[in-house]
Amino acid sequence: MATKEYFLPQSVEEATKLLAQHGSSLLVMAGGTLVMPLINEGASMPDMVMGLRQTGLDTVAASNGSISIGAATTMTQMTALTQIPLLQQAANHIGGWQIRNVGTVGGNLFAPPPAGDFATALLALDAQVNLVSAKGQRALPLADFYTGFLTTILEPGELVSHIDVSLPAGRTAFLKLSRKKANTPSIVSVAVCVVVDGGKVKDARIALNGAGDFPQRAKRAEARLVGSRLDDSAIAAAATAAKEDCHPFTDAIASEWYRQRMVEVFVKRALAQVA
Repeated sequence: MATKEYFLPQSVEEATKLLAQHGSSLLVMAGGTLVMPLINEGASMPDMVMGLRQTGLDTVAASNGSISIGAATTMTQMTALTQIPLLQQAANHIGGWQIRNVGTVGGNLFAPPPAGDFATALLALDAQVNLVSAKGQRALPLADFYTGFLTTILEPGELVSHIDVSLPAGRTAFLKLSRKKANTPSIVSVAVCVVVDGGKVKDARIALNGAGDFPQRAKRAEARLVGSRLDDSAIAAAATAAKEDCHPFTDAIASEWYRQRMVEVFVKRALAQVA
């Protein structure tokens, strides 16, 4: 069955009204890099589709030490975000230029693993996700957004409108392991943000992709660093903790065992880089 209706709302308000009216029968997309392959292959045949390209959600605004990124902002736009190099680096690792030209920040939050490299960088920056519906708005940490494999905290009728990111106070690094240099899914990727004060780690955030059902923080590894000097011993302990706590998967790209081993290796490399 072919798609019967395509909606192109001109505002967020119009988009939320359409979503409230049609509910789960309305497929929402921005760049379409996730859903169009499914539609083209016949795996998904929605009756109705709504595009978000003209809702005004493709803007980037700086204010009071933070950046607000619209959900329909493209990865190509993110490669020019000089204020936050970590997001620049992550965006440059997503697909080829064709994908970056249409793939969006909001869409990457819903990417099935091992995709989702940009969401991993956002996690390391403790980003806030803003949700909107016909009933109102709410905000929550990105760390609370995911509830399981391909499931989120989104309620019926809600859209991701924008993501707020504070300018990082510490040093950051993004590393990705894949089968080739560009335009390929991750085996694992690691994003870190570390604040050092008085020679000791004051705050540490380590985010992993390819290490579980969704991008996630390595909480025990972070705890190993706080209060310690960022030396070889502390880095090794944090990398081991990240390896022990992650629960990767096996797919056509890599095995569970290899991913777990590479989490340790790449957490160690990322921390050594910021040190």
